[in-house]
This record gives sequence, C-alpha cells and structure tokens, in this order.
Amino acid sequence: MRSIRVLITCGLLAALAGTPALGDSTLRLRDLDGRELTPFQPARQAHVLFFVATDCPVSNSYAPEIQRVCHDYGDRGVSCTLVYEDVGMSSASTLDTEVRHHRAEYGYDGIPTMVDTSRAISQRAHATITPQAVVVDATGAIRYRGRIDNFYAALGKARQQVTKHDVRDALDAVLDGRPVTSPETEALGCFIVDPAIIRRK
Repeated sequence: MRSIRVLITCGLLAALAGTPALGDSTLRLRDLDGRELTPFQPARQAHVLFFVATDCPVSNSYAPEIQRVCHDYGDRGVSCTLVYEDVGMSSASTLDTEVRHHRAEYGYDGIPTMVDTSRAISQRAHATITPQAVVVDATGAIRYRGRIDNFYAALGKARQQVTKHDVRDALDAVLDGRPVTSPETEALGCFIVDPAIIRRK
C-alpha cells in the first residue's frame, strides 16, 4: 500500500546552517544507476540535494524549477541530486521501476537519483518535507535548508508571482563567498514518513 502523506506546514528541525553535516561527511552511496555519490562531500563548488516524492503534488509541481536550477547552475560548479523519500513499495524492484518512471515522466532524466528508503539521507540533512532543498558547500557544510522558492504562500494557496528564489539566492551567496542571508526557511509540502511507521500498519 502506498504511504499516506499528510500535507502539512512544518518548521525545520533546529540545526545551524554553515556547520558540517552530521556524521561522516565522506558517506558514499550508490545512485539509481549505480554511480557512487558523496552528497555531503561535494566534488564541485556546491551540491544541492532536492528531497522529492512520487506522490506529493507540491513536490511534483516543482519539477520544472528543480530542473532549471540544476541546468542554470551546472556550468557554475554546482551539482544536484534527487533524493526520493518514497516508502511502502512492495519490493525493491517495484520501487526502482516506479521511481524510474516518475523521473522520466517529470523530465528528471540526467539528474543523479537516490532512493532514501531508510531515511539515512534525510536524517543526515535534517530534511522533513518534500519538496525541500539542502545546499552543501565544498567543505561539507550545510549552508541552506528549506523551500525552493516562495511560490506557495500556504498549502493550496499559490502566489501569482514568485518573489523570493531561496535556493538560487543561497547558491549565489555560496559561489560568491558570502554568508547566506536566510540559511533556513520553512518548507511547505508533504511530510517525510518514518518507514518504521509504515511497517507497523
């Protein structure tokens, strides 16, 4: 049974931006295509982890902007990874198929993708919502955590025009060697469910 995601407004867990990610920053993981990634030790100037889910409407609505950010900043030394927070699939092969289908359907092909079934990545990054972005600089420090932009004033209530481009502003600051003005913002979307809760149902 697919996990039931509760759309909520959720404050970010307290963690100081600009401090190293929890644990060993050299954590090595394999993406969906078997490539080794070190998301908390970027090989480039900065790395953005985009936490997403196949069945979160807010997350899906941000697919075009996530792709634009990765494209626009790729030539400036920024890499991106999609981190799927889906749980409740019947098997690893089913999950793999569904994520691959979703990645193709929403135009994410070409962006490295990981499936965070154990929640190890979201816990390391203190991510609690999809969609949510976490910007890691070249030293392994988390410089930004939160919403992608302010398109949503509240759940189900979109603005006519985006007035704050939080991820882009954070990346500009990191690349320019400046402090990030707003290192944490409130993300709106779908709660990242603990897989242990799903197993108990």
